[in-house]
Amino acid sequence: MQRRPLVPLLAVSAMAALAPALAATPATATPSARSEPGSASADALRPYTRQKPVWKRCAADVPAALRCATLKVPLDYRKPGGKRIDMAISRLGTSAPGKRHGVLLSNPGGPGGPGLEMPLELEGQLPQRVKERYDLIGFDPRGVGRSTPVRCGLSDEDNVLLRPLRTFEKNVAWAKSVADKCRSKAGDTLPHITTRNTARDMDVLRAALGERKVSYYGVSYGTALGAVYTQLFPRRADRFVLDSAVDPKRMWRGMFRIWAPEAERAFQRWAKWTAARDATYGLGATPAAVSKSFWDVIARADRDPVVVDGVPLDGAGVRDLVRRDFFTVREAAERVVKLKEAAGGGAAKGLDPAEPPSESDISASAAVVCGDASWPRDPETYRRDSVRDADRYPLYGDFASGVMPCAFWDEPVEPATEVNNKVPALIVQNEWDSQTPLVTGQALHREMKGSRMVTVDEGEGHGVYGTNRCADSAADSYLATGKLPAADVTCEATPGQRRAAPSLPAPGPLG
Repeated sequence: MQRRPLVPLLAVSAMAALAPALAATPATATPSARSEPGSASADALRPYTRQKPVWKRCAADVPAALRCATLKVPLDYRKPGGKRIDMAISRLGTSAPGKRHGVLLSNPGGPGGPGLEMPLELEGQLPQRVKERYDLIGFDPRGVGRSTPVRCGLSDEDNVLLRPLRTFEKNVAWAKSVADKCRSKAGDTLPHITTRNTARDMDVLRAALGERKVSYYGVSYGTALGAVYTQLFPRRADRFVLDSAVDPKRMWRGMFRIWAPEAERAFQRWAKWTAARDATYGLGATPAAVSKSFWDVIARADRDPVVVDGVPLDGAGVRDLVRRDFFTVREAAERVVKLKEAAGGGAAKGLDPAEPPSESDISASAAVVCGDASWPRDPETYRRDSVRDADRYPLYGDFASGVMPCAFWDEPVEPATEVNNKVPALIVQNEWDSQTPLVTGQALHREMKGSRMVTVDEGEGHGVYGTNRCADSAADSYLATGKLPAADVTCEATPGQRRAAPSLPAPGPLG
């Protein structure tokens, strides 16, 4: 089977419709009488858990086999009789009802990534022996897409979350302005757009589908959502595959700050690799020379902006553009060659500066990263951290530690979720991942003591499933049989195995 990588956020590909009808599901299962902390009792949630989804075709431009419905969930689980919001869900039925094991929920990342069409992506990715075991279930998390959205009314200039130290005073004003706009436009909704509440929505979905347990595939931010679900509903978690994992103790400022030291490690590896190929790239025959070539480009861009695909970039802009690239050494070498030519007066094309995310993307992302856990309230904390980290980690330290709207956000309505359980799960991780580094996957593995971890040695890129046969085999076997590997697994990277056109980038900051 020709496998394609599942890279957050997933693009929708054309699929042939599945002919068989959905298998009948068992009688509706409700949450246990002992509800998890901060939520309502099972009795109070029965109006939600006993809903019967009304399935319809999702849209004319997607395969008819993908069916969509809308559930109601409480805005505030502490007050289930209060305001209700929509949860948009989708389903693609098993191709072999007689072999059906249950449902496989999924989340593509973000935070803020819509997931309604993810079953189509999974249908094209999963082997037959896995597909026939599940109905594939997607959903737009609360605040996102066709679920009740959150909107802050942000301008295009607002929609960049990580900013360099050199504009710190402007950054503070921007962060306060974004927080004020969000509070003004969505103040009643905003405190409840959190990972914990999305996990609770998943459990309402489970019950409405008539399932006693759910299996799950989550990538990037989706691993955080999956881990929180296992903590809140450990008895409801069946087979969980967590791809490119978030460290729950770093949610969320710590996840951004870890990018700085990890980018330095990736840069050093890249400089060594590129020096060994000086005949190809001409950036220097030693790591020090290669490093100097790059920083010369940054210095020249600060004096005279480098025009990349028609966009003028100063040194900070160039650093932000290429930070991820250094985790994939060949791509970084090719990009830096183009940037060097542009800094010398040439025209840099084909580097594709990322478009700022949309207003709705940033609104939903900000709600989650600011609402899941408390952030420092004093802007001077961010200035101090940025100055120190810019010196320690010059490639990205000032960006990663900079002030964000969370500094001016209302305090979260619940404490951060502490993940510490023995729920079985499979964590899959590339060694060189720009968004969720290896250390964050290892941290989640420690906190989920029933998990096994598959590490792709020298694996590059964000999102493993579909890029490495060894890792795919472990995940496929687990999803098909429910049996985890007897011990942690190390796979060798498979150069060139990542196939197919690149997927759409996730709107959320984790990408």
